[in-house]
Formats: sequence, C-alpha cells, structure tokens
Amino acid sequence: MRNPLRYRVWYTARQKIVTTIVVGVLVITSGWYGISRLTAPENRGCVPGVERPQGSDECIGVSGSGYDFGMPKLTDVAAAIGRENSGLKPGRYVSVALLLPLTSTDGSMGTKMRRELQGAFAEQYRANHLSNDQVPKIRLLLANTGENNLLWRPTVDRLKTMTGAPDRLRAVSGVATSSTQVKSAVKELTSARIAVVGSTITADDIANGPKGDPFPGLARVSPTNRDEARALAQFGKVRADKALLVQDTRTGDHYTDTLKAAFAALVKGTRYEPQLFTSPKDPTDEGTTANTFQQITHLICDSGAETVFFAGRHTQLRQFINALGARGCQNRAFTVLTGDEGSYLGGDKKLDRSTLRRKVTVRYASLAHPDAWAAGKDGAKERTGGSSADYQEFLDLLAVVGKKPVGPIGPTGRQDLTDGQVIIAYDAMATAVHGIRQATPGGKRLPQPADVGEQWPRVKASLRVSGASGWICLDNHGNPYNKAVPVVELAPEDASQRFVAIAWPEGKPPARNCLPPSSAP
Repeated sequence: MRNPLRYRVWYTARQKIVTTIVVGVLVITSGWYGISRLTAPENRGCVPGVERPQGSDECIGVSGSGYDFGMPKLTDVAAAIGRENSGLKPGRYVSVALLLPLTSTDGSMGTKMRRELQGAFAEQYRANHLSNDQVPKIRLLLANTGENNLLWRPTVDRLKTMTGAPDRLRAVSGVATSSTQVKSAVKELTSARIAVVGSTITADDIANGPKGDPFPGLARVSPTNRDEARALAQFGKVRADKALLVQDTRTGDHYTDTLKAAFAALVKGTRYEPQLFTSPKDPTDEGTTANTFQQITHLICDSGAETVFFAGRHTQLRQFINALGARGCQNRAFTVLTGDEGSYLGGDKKLDRSTLRRKVTVRYASLAHPDAWAAGKDGAKERTGGSSADYQEFLDLLAVVGKKPVGPIGPTGRQDLTDGQVIIAYDAMATAVHGIRQATPGGKRLPQPADVGEQWPRVKASLRVSGASGWICLDNHGNPYNKAVPVVELAPEDASQRFVAIAWPEGKPPARNCLPPSSAP
C-alpha cells in the first residue's frame, strides 16, 4: 500500500532537502533549549535579601518586610514586624537585626524562635510609640542563620554591609544559642564594630572579661553559666559529698563545656567521679544516649548521692530524667539541678511526667519567670534587683501588641511566658535600644555604628535597664552584674514550670545603686 506521507515528503529531491533542513533545525533548537535549561543558573531567591545557598533548601539572609522564612509559627509576628517597619520614615530610623536560626526544624527551637521575635517586637513597638518620641526610631530585621546556625556566614556577611543607608544597622540582638557557630558570628560582627546584645547566650567563653575583650561591643542580659551555678549553690546549700555530676563529653558546645566546668567547681570534694555520656553531633537528635542513661541510673543508685548536677542539652536532660524515673532504688529521693536548658522541659511531650511523682525533683536556673517579680512574692514590699512595676509594664505592653491593629503576634499567655524566652528577648532588645539612644549625640538623629557598643560600661546605677527579668546592670565588659536568677521547679502534677525563689550569684540582691565592685569579673 502506498504511504501518502512518504510520497508527499520524499517524492522529489527538493522536498527531501527542505525536509532535512527543517528536521535539523528542530533537532538543534531542542538540543540548545535542553542544554540551556541544564546549565542555566537555578533561581535560588526567596525574597529580596534572602536566598537559598547552594546545597541547601533553607532561605538564608536578612529581611524586614514581614517575611516568615517559610515557618508558620513565625507568620503572625513577622507580619506585625513588617507592618511596623513599613510605617517608618527613611532617615529617621536605625535597624536592629535579630540573628537567629529561624528555620530550625526542632519543635522546641521553633517555639523559642517565635518567642524571641515576640519579645523583641514588643520592645520595638514600645520604643517607637511609647517612649515620648525619643529618637531614632527602631526598624527590626530578621536575620536567619539556618538549622543549628550552620549557615551563619552569608547572613553575617550581609549584615556587615548594612551599616550605611538605607538600613543603618546599629545593633544585632537575638544571638540566642551558645554554640561554636554563634561564637564565630559574634566575633565577626564585633570585629566589624557592630554592637551585639545576646539574649540567651550563657556560655562563659562567649563573653568579655578582665583577661581580655575578644568581642568588643558585646553585651549580654543573661547570667553566665558560672553565675547560674553560683546562684543555684547559694539557694540549695548543696553538700558536695552528697553530690554527683553527670556530664556530656562532646566538646565544642560552649553552653555544655562551661556549665560542666561550673558544676565541677561546685561538687569539688565529692566522693564520686563524674558519670559520662556523649551526645550526638546535633544534640536535638535522640541518638543512643537513652541506653547510656539507663546504665548511669544504676550507678547513681549504687552511690550515696542525693543531688545530681546535669551538664548537657535539653534532649539528653529529658532522657536522663525519664531514666531516673525508672531507676531501681525507687525508695530514694533525688534532686536534679541544671542550667537554663531545663526551661524546655515544660513543653517537651516526651518527658515522662510520672517521674516527678517518684521522688525526683527537677530544678533549674531560669533566665526569667512570670512569677519572679509578681507583687507580694517572698513577702517583700520593696526589693532591689527588679520590680513588679517593671514586669507589669511588660505585661501591659503584651496586651497591646498581641491584638489588632498592632498584632496578632501569636500566643503570649502566662503559660507561654514560663520558659522566660519572651521576657529575656524583650530585655535584650530594650538594652539594644537603650545603647542606641544613649549613643545618639545631642542635635543628631542617628548614632555612629561604633558608638553603640561603647555604651555598655555605663549601663548601671541610674542608667541601668529596668528589665522585665530584673535589673540589667552591666560591668565594664558588658556582662550583667549579680543578675536575678529565678530557680524554677517542674511541678509533680503536670511538669508545669513553677517558680520557687530568686537566687543571686552574690548570695544577696544588689545594692540600690547597682554599681559592680572593682573586683567584679
């Protein structure tokens, strides 16, 4: 049978030539299109100032537009920040960036990120609308360093270019985890003369001191691990010969490294060698440490210890407490004392709450707590180191920013405040604003970048920051002097975070003038 197509296409020489040319053009065009698609640079942008680095799906960078970095927990508060920023007039504001691992996939860390933003935004709103029109106004930027802060470098590099117009970056706050990556980021920023205010960094080696100031322009609003440990010891009057230390052997985690050093000093004279475990490289991973803790609890039962100091992150802390609840010596009572990582336990669904009803008391040094400065606590009418009026001002502010037209910003009820994260983020931002405005010369609207970090030695006495977590009186190296340390206990009924008492690194509250002595570190 004759093929009509073959007849029409190939019947004459001219038709053969035309068909060959057409097919060749189609083949070449298709090949060029395919190669161009394969070799064309991939669009890695998220929003202006934010993009996905090669090899990562996380959106990394800096934004003040209301972008939530793809994290639903941050949507409301990021949008509120974007609205506040959009109303600021160019040339009349400076920027403060929150440097945080905003795209963390760990549930507890994700909640922490939201609370960091909530506290910082509350202070931004207060500074812009409720401070008698002081200048400059404050623009808030979100600076994402990625999961475990591993992608800090491109974000910090971007921040270093933002000190000029239009951003006029004058301080970086947030800085909330005591890790090697955060230490490197703080070093880069302060070396560039950008002031930094850490919210929840407590590691002793991410700080300045009498032996040197490796981070010029760094201030902190949280006590160091050493001060937390001293406050716990002053509060608990622990007998070293009845104490035992359980510690992580993984190095490079500045929170854990400095906490175990502080606890080791407290248990000097104990009859028992430390019980060791090694956490995974990512301490939020469950790993196999639960098996190790099951063995350690046997050894604790074999000892005469009554108090256990725990130096490690919250995932391993929870595993240890669960194992202690299943110990063989159920007739014996134990008290577990730890640092501020204990604040994550109240919302940890994997915590075996029945452990707390089996003669196991869990207490930790918190950074802040809503009951610490409630009126009438401890039967005192007047106290130093903080006040109920300062805390009430913070609560009144949350009521304003938490609803329309300013908010919403996500949940900020009393239970959401018990881990202290919103409170301490608010105080860190308040310290940054205080430094910025103190550095603004008379007759000028904006301070010079390097002048902000030079204000920290004068944040004391009548120039202190009256924070919601207590007074922030900084020594000459930017560290809080004798900062209030709320001791918090997990309630046996439901593991809620119950305030016990305020403890003080110096054993008593600061004097009314809140001036660090010459011997203060």
